[in-house]
Amino acid sequence: MFISRKIYPDLLKHAKTPSVTVLTGMRRTGKTTLIKQLQLDLKNKNSLFIDLQMPDNRLIFSQTNYQNILEYFISQNLNPKRKIIILIDEVQFVPEAPSVIKYLYDHYKIKFIITGSSSYYLKNLFNESLSGRKKIFELFPLDFSEFLAFKKIAYVKNIDLNSYEFSDLDFNRLASAYEEFIHFGGFPQVALASSKKDKVDILRDILSSYVNIDIRTLADFSDERNLFSLMKLLANRVGSKIDYSKLSRLTGVSRSTIKNYLTFFEKTYLIQTVAVYTRNADREIVKARKLYFCDTGLANILTPIGTGAQFENTVFNQLARVGRVRYYSLKNGREIDFILNEEYAVEVKETPTEIDLNKLKTISNTAGLKKYFLIGKNKSPKFRKYIWGGDLNQQINI
Repeated sequence: MFISRKIYPDLLKHAKTPSVTVLTGMRRTGKTTLIKQLQLDLKNKNSLFIDLQMPDNRLIFSQTNYQNILEYFISQNLNPKRKIIILIDEVQFVPEAPSVIKYLYDHYKIKFIITGSSSYYLKNLFNESLSGRKKIFELFPLDFSEFLAFKKIAYVKNIDLNSYEFSDLDFNRLASAYEEFIHFGGFPQVALASSKKDKVDILRDILSSYVNIDIRTLADFSDERNLFSLMKLLANRVGSKIDYSKLSRLTGVSRSTIKNYLTFFEKTYLIQTVAVYTRNADREIVKARKLYFCDTGLANILTPIGTGAQFENTVFNQLARVGRVRYYSLKNGREIDFILNEEYAVEVKETPTEIDLNKLKTISNTAGLKKYFLIGKNKSPKFRKYIWGGDLNQQINI
């Protein structure tokens, strides 16, 4: 049974246009499922799905005579006199594919719908060869509202950050699901798995696929042991500022190589780094960036991380689906966890208190931000002026 994602309506709308539709994101986030559903919903029988994970299919696009590729499509019972739709899964396996797509798009108006597991490849190569001919969509692990939909738990709520009220009823009903989401993350297969053991096994398999397929296919890094050690170190530093020199000392890898590794990790959706909030562009470049994983479950598989770090990483991913996220830091070490859309100061506390809110108000004034709120995971005994993390990714008005 197909379970829709929030991205799907926009994806379907663009799939009906002549331009190339590109869907990218980390592997196992559901890209293949979405484009197979597109093929059904477009209701065009003059279409062909090609999985480039299969070596035989890669040979189709390795031909230097692009007319032969068109002839292959025709041999698969596609009518060249009608609109042709070609759906290509895992396009990163064939580096020649973008030039083939460009030729067939320009000369025969063939509609292409493409998936690939890495922005590292797709954004760079496709920007050069398909400029003005494509739109790139990014698919991430489930947010919490999607997670609930996959668990068949009904919950739709309008959230206004300026007039939010904590609901004991919603918390009592959904807290255990949110705890599961925090610990195991939002990969669709993980959400659907029934046991903790199955969830752990799937996460380990996703991580193994990332190392053995994405890294080997897309990068020329020779020492995979160093890469894995670095990933474990990064997971242990969720929510912390990146110290390249320290990571270099701990791994025995040069500082420049560490930077290259982290750039690769970010461009292949394993991690995301967050810049400081400042009105001075030079300071943003100089100030250390903070580190978060694209999925808390993956971070936990690499190394068990504390409950506070798990929650902060989860909230970051939730906020990143809502808007632009930065952090704020003073020279005395005081910080604001997140700045959302350069408008809201956001502090993350497992069990928020009124003292936390007063501290946030003070530092928010220093940062020149009039709007601020706390995000909590647990029910606070008497305090209610905070947003429960499980309510993020609902219908939020900001």
